Amino acid sequence: MSIEIKLRKGEPMDRAIRRLKKTLDREGIIRDVRAKRYFLKPSDKKREARKVAAFTQMLRTRYEKM
Repeated sequence: MSIEIKLRKGEPMDRAIRRLKKTLDREGIIRDVRAKRYFLKPSDKKREARKVAAFTQMLRTRYEKM
């Protein structure tokens, strides 16, 4: 899978890089690369998932009361 960003006529390089970053973010490529940078044991993955789930549940209950 390759992401290709074509430079538009008269487009500054900064804007093209910004479009590339947005595309990579939408595709989830950066998130995958960061996740695969180090090996994570399955038990650690489960622990992290439980931690995230507990946090989101805490936020839901906090804002349901409002």
